[in-house]
Amino acid sequence: MSHPHHHAISSVKKWGGTVEDYIAIHSWFDESKSHFGDFRHRALRHHTQGIFECERTFGVSITLENGRVIPVRWIGEQHVIEDMGRLVSLSDWLDAIKPEEWMDRYTRKLAIEFKEEEV
Repeated sequence: MSHPHHHAISSVKKWGGTVEDYIAIHSWFDESKSHFGDFRHRALRHHTQGIFECERTFGVSITLENGRVIPVRWIGEQHVIEDMGRLVSLSDWLDAIKPEEWMDRYTRKLAIEFKEEEV
């Protein structure tokens, strides 16, 4: 899916309520598009850790106007599955990152400084 509105429509079809009941949660998942415009923005929140962070942000559940209680985790899982095809973990994303030399520069610099101090 390409827009939080479409995810919210999907939530309405699944659990009832209105688009407004769900739009804030689905928009939260896609806020990272403002920093990175292609699919890679999903690495920041489209994973199981992101779903739990969403729950901490919005609470354990939402209550629809008709009184039905929907767990926020369900909504997060729906969003991630619709975009990724399955639930993925943060480690799935991190394992896919190709290490570059600049990513580990500080650790290596500390190791060199530590060796120099031993001499």
